[in-house]
Amino acid sequence: MYPHTEHLHSTINDFQFPNGFHLNENNRWVILRDLIPWAKFEEEYASLFDEKIGAPAKSFQIAMGALIIQQILKTTDRETLEQIKENPHLQYFLGLSTYEYKAPFNSSMLVYFRQRIKPEIINKINEDIVKIELDKQDKKKEENQDTEEKKERIKNKGQLMLDATVIPSDITYPTDLGLLNQGRKFLEKIIDKLYKPVKGQLEKKPRTDRKKARKAHLVIAKKKKITTSERRKAIKKQLRYVSRNLDYIEELKKKVNEEEILSRKEREKIEIVRELNRQQKEMYEENKRTIENRIVSIEQPHIRPIVRGKARASVEFGAKISVSYVEGYVFLDYVEWSNFPEAKYLKEQVEKYYKMWSYYPESIHVDKIYRTKEKRKYCQEKGIRMGGPKLGRPIKNISNEEKKQSQLDERIRSKIEGKFGEVKRNYGLNLIRTKLKETFTNSIAMGILVMNLITLYRRVIRGFLCAFLEKQLKKEKKNQDILYMMLIRMKVDYTFLQHHVYNVECVLFF
Repeated sequence: MYPHTEHLHSTINDFQFPNGFHLNENNRWVILRDLIPWAKFEEEYASLFDEKIGAPAKSFQIAMGALIIQQILKTTDRETLEQIKENPHLQYFLGLSTYEYKAPFNSSMLVYFRQRIKPEIINKINEDIVKIELDKQDKKKEENQDTEEKKERIKNKGQLMLDATVIPSDITYPTDLGLLNQGRKFLEKIIDKLYKPVKGQLEKKPRTDRKKARKAHLVIAKKKKITTSERRKAIKKQLRYVSRNLDYIEELKKKVNEEEILSRKEREKIEIVRELNRQQKEMYEENKRTIENRIVSIEQPHIRPIVRGKARASVEFGAKISVSYVEGYVFLDYVEWSNFPEAKYLKEQVEKYYKMWSYYPESIHVDKIYRTKEKRKYCQEKGIRMGGPKLGRPIKNISNEEKKQSQLDERIRSKIEGKFGEVKRNYGLNLIRTKLKETFTNSIAMGILVMNLITLYRRVIRGFLCAFLEKQLKKEKKNQDILYMMLIRMKVDYTFLQHHVYNVECVLFF
């Protein structure tokens, strides 16, 4: 049976809201708004602007909130604005007092938000949110402890996990021939631009041979298999074209005012192509494959190739980050555009832990590359146990306790690997699409902040539902076994929580 209904053909004017419509207090955006200390960073954000000059800027809550919304929903700038227009809960999250189907700002403003809100501010918010939550847990534990235990000063407490990973950028896989061809085409456009004002003064236009150069590139680029000699010949041709175009540009600069004709970005890009040409020429003449600070993208010259040796990709192009993991939360410590050794910042990260919590960790869980003599000695001085096998030859007769401890250490260390997978798959760090160096770093910090926010949000909801079910256990006797099993399952498994987080009433159905 299929019931035929007339209201499916109603117009927009026939749609009605229920009387007394109000926001749902259990909505995720309502809860997330209360987890962030907006007012604390309002003054710091306001200091970036002049009090008298310029149009009134958007508040910190609107700017930061819009970036958080974009990161969670994984939307473009324009789609983020459409979501904010359509959803009253999102407007409440941004601090607006009334709902209006009206954009609170232009989509292009998101670019400026990413530039203004530095990664340092995002990291501070991240640390404050986590610290407030963990301090609450510590106070609850202290209330249950004896007065004698409270007086004792804590020297070492907690577990610290450290690791590093690469955040790749969304660039075309770089090849020497492809980069030179890209640089050649850009220089040809610059020659056209500089030649226009002096068209009548010169006898003829500088010869670029762009058709021949393009044909020479396509002959090799379209081949499935290219020999080494063919590649070297093609690179030599492109180097000759690029070098000649750079010489023409220098000659034209003497006859025109380049600052009036070329933009700042175009002038910077010329220098990037010049450096690219120098690097490629040096590699060609010396017949080598690597060079220091190698340019792999003309649009993003700060990106460097980072050799990782992973099964999926042996070389990644982006930034390398070093992070720490404490109590289920991740902190971004360092971002660099080079393949720095992972153990480089271990001491600084441990001292940061001490500065944040006023005590050193009880144990530290790191990869094999961190476990050097120097790092082990440092941890021993601070009373920190470093997980993993000892240096030297493996011990033949290992006790069962040591085996269990090493297995446990490895399980603990693998948690940070899981967080890398989570932040890359769910929060957009598997491929960063921003082009500027500052906004790239901002996107990394924002992804980690949002992951911690969602982790905290889940724990808040889980605590609420656990408390609710505990009350039901006392009231209900018939379904006590079912409720008890649900309570245990919720404490160890987030999948159940994710399915029921938006509708608390569904718990009563069971």
